[in-house]
Amino acid sequence: MAIDDPVQGADTPRTGPATKKTDKKPGAAPATTTWGAVRPLVLRLHFYAGLLVAPLLLIAAVSGLLYSLSYQAEKIVYRQELRSPDSDRTAMLSQQVDAARAEHPDGEVTAVWPSSDDEESTRVLMTMPDSEESKSLAVFVDPHTAQIRGELDSYGSSGALPLRTWLSELHRHLHLGEPGRIYSETAASWLWVVALGGLLLWIGRRRTSKRALLRPERGATGRRRTLTRHGSLGMWAATGFLLLSATGLTWSTYAGANIGAVQDQLGGATPAVSAELKSGGGAGAGSGAHEEHEGHGGDSGPGGDHEGMDIGIDNALTAARQAGLDGPVSVKPPAEGTGYVVAQRDSTVPVRLDSVSVDPGTGLIIDELRFADYPLLAKLTRFGIDAHMGLTFGLVNQLLLAALALSLILIIVWGYRMWWQRRPTQDRTLGVGKPMARGAWRKVPLSVLLPLIAAAALVGWFVPLLGITLVAFLLLDMGLGAAARARART
Repeated sequence: MAIDDPVQGADTPRTGPATKKTDKKPGAAPATTTWGAVRPLVLRLHFYAGLLVAPLLLIAAVSGLLYSLSYQAEKIVYRQELRSPDSDRTAMLSQQVDAARAEHPDGEVTAVWPSSDDEESTRVLMTMPDSEESKSLAVFVDPHTAQIRGELDSYGSSGALPLRTWLSELHRHLHLGEPGRIYSETAASWLWVVALGGLLLWIGRRRTSKRALLRPERGATGRRRTLTRHGSLGMWAATGFLLLSATGLTWSTYAGANIGAVQDQLGGATPAVSAELKSGGGAGAGSGAHEEHEGHGGDSGPGGDHEGMDIGIDNALTAARQAGLDGPVSVKPPAEGTGYVVAQRDSTVPVRLDSVSVDPGTGLIIDELRFADYPLLAKLTRFGIDAHMGLTFGLVNQLLLAALALSLILIIVWGYRMWWQRRPTQDRTLGVGKPMARGAWRKVPLSVLLPLIAAAALVGWFVPLLGITLVAFLLLDMGLGAAARARART
C-alpha cells in the first residue's frame, strides 16, 4: 500500500537492517550492503503494487469494515426474529419444528438450532424448491409457545442473515458471483507482499530514534508527515495484515485449492463425524420406516407415525446433551441410512465444536468427534477462518477486524497522498510522482538475485493470481521502459 519515497535523508543515522559501519578512504566509492542493493528493487515493486493493487485492497478494506460491524447490526435489525419474550413455558423441540413445517410444507428441514437461552428463538433451517446453493430459509420459532416469529434467508454454516450475507458477498465477490472472487483473491495475494515490503522499507529508513518506528514524527510537515503516519501505522498493523492475507487465501479459489491439497498431504484435513447406520442395527438403512425419516416422521417424537422406530428430535438432543454437548448446538435430522447429527456451534474461544451422531431407532451414540482430536492443521485452519470472520473472540475480534480495516484504508489513502505530494511541480508535464529508476535488479548480487527469482517463481505458482499479476506488472514496466527509450532516441 505504501508508495514510499526513493530518497531518504542522509543526515540521520540508520536504525534498521541496513546499518553497517565501514571505514572509507577519501575518494573511495561508498560500500553497498545487501540491503542497500535490494532496497531499490523492493521499493520499485512496492511502488507498483501499491499503485495498481491498492484499489482492490481499498474495496476489500471498506467492505470488510462494514462486514465486521454486521454481527452487532444483525442483533438490532433482526431483533424481532432472533429474540423471544421470556416465559415459564417451554414447547417441545418437535412441536417447534412441526410449526415451521406447517408454515412451509414444501420445504425440507436441513438443520435445527434450538434456543440456547430463555430469550433466544429457535431457528429451523429449511431448503426450499427455489433455494440457491449454500442458502436456506430460516424460520424463527418462539421456544415457549411454538409460534412463528418470522422468517429470513440464511447463508452458510454461520447462519448469516440478509444484511450480513449481502455484505459478505460484497466483500467476497462484489455480487458478481464466482468471476468476482478474482478481485478478493488478488487483493489477499498481494496484501502480504506489500505489507512485508513496506515493513522492510520502514525499518530500513534512517531515523533519529527507534521511537520513530512506532509513532509519527513530531513537527513533521508536508510529505514527511504523511510518510511517518503511513509507516508507523503500517508497523502496528503489519502482523494483522499478514494474518488476514493468509486466512483469506485459505478459502480462495485457486490458492485455496493448493493450500487444501498441501493440508491434506500433511494429514490436516478437517474430520467429520460419521452418521452412517450399521445394517441391521436400530432403524437400519433400507428399512421401510427409516425411508420416511427425511419427511415429517423424523421429528414426530413419541406417539408419531414412527413410534418405536424413531426416538424423535427431542430425545436425540437429550442423548447428545448427555454425551457432553452443552451450549449452542445444531441438530441435523436423519436421512436414509443415517442418524441424527448434533454438533456444537460455539466458535468463540474457548470453542465448543464437538459433534455426535445418534441412532434414531435406539438413541445410542453412533459416533463422536471431539474438537480436541482434530489434527493441528485443521484446528489452525478453523481458528484462522473464524478469526477472519470475526467469530473466534466475539465482539473483541470484530472490533480488531474493524480497526485493521480502518488502518488499511488510512494507509492506502496516505500512500496515494505521498504519491501526489512527490509530483514534479516545475518545468515538467508529469503530474504524479515517479517510481524508483529501472534496472535496480542489476545491482543485486547474483547470490541474492537467483534465490529471489526462484522464490518468486515458486510463490507465483502456489498463489496463481499473485504470479499472473506480477508477470503483468513486469511486462507493463518493460513496455513503459521501451517506450521511454524510443522517445529518448527521437
